[in-house]
Amino acid sequence: MPPIREGDALVRTGRALRLVLLIALALLFLVPFYLLVRNGLATEQDITSPDWTFFPSSLQWGNLRELFADTSVPFARSLLNSALIAVATTLGTLLLASLAGYGLARIPYRHANKVFYAILGTLMVPAAVTFVPTFVLVSSLGWVSTLRGLVVPTLFSAFACFIFRQYFLGFPGELEDAARVDGLGYWRTYWLVVVPNARPVFAAVGTIVFIGAWNSFLWPLVIGQDRNAWTVQVALSSFTTSQVVRLHELFIAAAVSIVPLLVVFLLFQRWIVAGVERSGID
Repeated sequence: MPPIREGDALVRTGRALRLVLLIALALLFLVPFYLLVRNGLATEQDITSPDWTFFPSSLQWGNLRELFADTSVPFARSLLNSALIAVATTLGTLLLASLAGYGLARIPYRHANKVFYAILGTLMVPAAVTFVPTFVLVSSLGWVSTLRGLVVPTLFSAFACFIFRQYFLGFPGELEDAARVDGLGYWRTYWLVVVPNARPVFAAVGTIVFIGAWNSFLWPLVIGQDRNAWTVQVALSSFTTSQVVRLHELFIAAAVSIVPLLVVFLLFQRWIVAGVERSGID
């Protein structure tokens, strides 16, 4: 057996230390999820008890049934609303932002840079400045407590437009040249050539937009004034009021609400990583 050289020992020690560090960070990252599941399957007494146990002696699976049977909070309806809003917002944002990014990057136009800088300038405007005017506009259109009022004002994202524009600047021009030789214009080139070859960046940006739309709270709280228009985040806030605090329902509801996000991440994980590498998202 050949002797272990000092350099090899240092490399193995470094790898072992990195592995230990990654495991420790992973466990630390999983602590909030553990608390959600643990408290969601416990009684109010177990949650507030000073004697902490890793898991309650009796898991309260009935908390899940109680959550969806609670008539004061339409949680199932809220999940459906959040899903519709998140999917519609994601699809609309990807369409608008990718078209804008492609146009700014690939279609010759002498004012393209000025338009791009104007779009970037909107990122510097605080959301609080446009919140009231947007609400007044949506209210005047009669879109309060409607899907249109919850989705349309959030469709365009300057950040997504920036990411697409930067990505399309580095898109292989040979593919577009081949499409033009075949007689395709900008529109058909975008749909038939660019979009199929840009799936990673679409997945990365789409996931970011989906998570943002799913976790949005303030705008759905103001616009979704009817109980049937509540989203998941608004429904979660209703479990803690000045009159009552239902901790076990709050925790189990929070655990259920993150399941769609985990599913989306697992489904698009490979494309998300590739999209982040190609687009330079930090």
